[in-house]
Amino acid sequence: MISTKGRYALRVMIDLAQHENEGCIPLKSIAERQDISKKYLEIIVKELVKGKMVNGVSGKGGGYSLCRSPEEYSVGEILELMEGSLSPVACLANPEYDCPRADVCLTLPMWKEYDKMTRDFFYGKKLSDLLGEWEPVYFI
Repeated sequence: MISTKGRYALRVMIDLAQHENEGCIPLKSIAERQDISKKYLEIIVKELVKGKMVNGVSGKGGGYSLCRSPEEYSVGEILELMEGSLSPVACLANPEYDCPRADVCLTLPMWKEYDKMTRDFFYGKKLSDLLGEWEPVYFI
């Protein structure tokens, strides 16, 4: 199951993509638009900055912006940064895990197939795909 942390991280990334032409976006603005606690978003953006997904600028005129264009982010990399491995079982989540039952495990092929479908889906979906037909609104 994807936690609120992973889902909110996607919402932050979408919000930043929608407003990427506005420079650094204050966290308060994102929190208001997304109806998410600013305090909780502070935790999320800290991880996004650490994971080199977003840039953070402190002080007056500061805020957050994407490091890359929305087409260059996969949903999978965002979710895995926030959630850890998306693999359904330990033996696939950690390639160094040496499962003593791997040679006789009759369910392993099924888990591998499921893992591949999940990875292909989330890594095949780009942040830009989630923007849909959204158009920015400019006030004069």
